[in-house]
Amino acid sequence: MTSIFLRSLLFNVLFYLVLAFWFVLAIPTFVMPMATTFWIARMWARNSEWLMRVVCNIRIEYRGLDKIPAGPLIVASKHQSMWETFTLMRFFEAPLYIYKRELAKIPLFGWYLIKTRMIGIDRDAGARALITMAKRAREEVLRGRQLIIFPEGTRRPVGAPPSYKTGIAQIYTDSGAPCLPVALNSGLFWPRRSFMRYPGTLVVEFLDVLPPGLKRREFIAQISERIETVTDRLVATARAEQAQLFGRVPSLADVDDE
Repeated sequence: MTSIFLRSLLFNVLFYLVLAFWFVLAIPTFVMPMATTFWIARMWARNSEWLMRVVCNIRIEYRGLDKIPAGPLIVASKHQSMWETFTLMRFFEAPLYIYKRELAKIPLFGWYLIKTRMIGIDRDAGARALITMAKRAREEVLRGRQLIIFPEGTRRPVGAPPSYKTGIAQIYTDSGAPCLPVALNSGLFWPRRSFMRYPGTLVVEFLDVLPPGLKRREFIAQISERIETVTDRLVATARAEQAQLFGRVPSLADVDDE
């Protein structure tokens, strides 16, 4: 594991240096169209994936790209890692995120969130904040944007029981937009709360689109069943690959430093 530790250390140093580079380079976009800021963000995401492949030997495979529709969309993704919070935007023309309002106070980063009209939410403000968030999300989606949302609300450890929230159903029914479920196995390679990065094949799979018009309960049941079924398959395949690479399947302590 010494080699993986050193590669992880090098990756993290380079990752944040590259991030700082793109933050500074993007400053002129404050007076440019929003699409220019998205272009910069996509370039950063591509650079990060290149670093993952070259430094950490993490190969990234995207499946089902032909299933991504154009126009207004809700993208409901499994959330195991920080990685998918920035890489998914690569595939959408006008991505939209919901973020904790405190993040807007971070110099440059927070300014970009405001510039691109992302939706800040005060999690301590209760039901009123959720209603306001849902209203803004509906308005932005109806303008043609693609809302990238994590239905479980936070990163979940690999293998943890699913915990899907109902907030996404509110946005789905109010906006009348289709929903694109996304399964992945990123938590085995870029674990939450850990700087370690493990080699192998990270897979993101875009699933069949759910059309608008489903009842809330049916909608939640369908996205959870689809996402969890495919995620379980992707995780099982990746664990088998890791067993060959390491001579064993890494333990929870290896891949989920809590």
